[in-house]
Amino acid sequence: MTTSTRVTVDPFGSDIPAESARLRALGAVVPVELPGGIPAWAPTGYDTLKSLILDPRVSKDPRQHWALWPEIGEHPAWGWILGWVGVINMLSTYGPDHTRLRKLVAPSFTARRTEAMRPRVEAITAELLDSLPASAAGDAVDLRADYAHPLPMRMICELFGVPEELVDVTVTLVAAIMDTSDPSPEHGAFVQQQIGTVIPALIAYNSEHPGDDITTELLRVRDEDGDRLSDEELLYTLLLVIGAGFETTVNLIGNAVVALLQHPRQLAAVRGGEIGWDAVVDEALRVQPSIASLPLRYAVSDITISGVTIPAGDAIVSTFAAAGLDPVHYGPTAAEFDAGRAADDHLAFGIGVHRCIGAPLARMEAITALPALFDRYPSLALAVDPAELKQVPSFIAFGWQEIPVRLGQ
Repeated sequence: MTTSTRVTVDPFGSDIPAESARLRALGAVVPVELPGGIPAWAPTGYDTLKSLILDPRVSKDPRQHWALWPEIGEHPAWGWILGWVGVINMLSTYGPDHTRLRKLVAPSFTARRTEAMRPRVEAITAELLDSLPASAAGDAVDLRADYAHPLPMRMICELFGVPEELVDVTVTLVAAIMDTSDPSPEHGAFVQQQIGTVIPALIAYNSEHPGDDITTELLRVRDEDGDRLSDEELLYTLLLVIGAGFETTVNLIGNAVVALLQHPRQLAAVRGGEIGWDAVVDEALRVQPSIASLPLRYAVSDITISGVTIPAGDAIVSTFAAAGLDPVHYGPTAAEFDAGRAADDHLAFGIGVHRCIGAPLARMEAITALPALFDRYPSLALAVDPAELKQVPSFIAFGWQEIPVRLGQ
């Protein structure tokens, strides 16, 4: 296949597993077209993606290594990508800059500090479970809106000192960045306008009301040692860690619940202690990683892999969903949810220097929320046919717009 026959990626992410299988049938690395016509390369298997992520010749800095970066302003339909690559934070830097920015945030997500958050996670979980019956419309509850979403959202807002008046606009901003169904210039402009409004408002609030939170700590670093964190880096670091800190965990919890409800025998085995909740989380992340495809990485020099040469300066998509569903790595049943699989080698949290810094917190939130939910509502059931569930409009995020359930007795 030549680059002139690029495969158009579905911007709505309507059927990510089927799309991953179609791309895999075309080769190990396939030229694709992202929303708005952005050209990129998509690895379609586990080993290929892992190799590229760990390859020092692959960068995440578009300013240094994306050949098309200088002309991004000439393509109005590319505006949506700026929320991902037009920023300066851990997600879009390379080498020493990435190391410096990661070291500023890493102390807030150590195993010790994450464990110290457990009582608060448990308290919020119990509070949300108590409120579920009151949220019911008839005999149904939207488990995403009323449980999977508010738990990580409240935790991340507390961690970063987000005041109540900024919570809703922060949620709206993150949802807009995740939404890849609209590559129009208007959508891109809205995202940029919100980034330039919401995050500065958070910075201003915490400057006036310092507290025991990560935003205040980063402000201190900027003010006392400005060569370690610029104003721009502060803004985009907050955007990244706040957004990644709750939206991805929302999908992790929601995806795991839906998978277990569709596999009652596995749910019974989990609740009976035959399979651990850690294994459930790993399998949910393998089959439906919260981030299906992450833009973008870039070839620093020509890279030949699996007989395909990715030219220097070309963009690469990190296809975590395709890797998790790869039958070469996970066998002929790779597309099936099997909590007993012990798939703890999945790449859903990334690997190497860019591994998700908040992975321990996300896992702890999910392992708290899931057993608590099924213990409180052992008769929990989907209120719709699984085929009626709708994927969030994104090829990046992997999750459900709504999860209607009946609580049972």
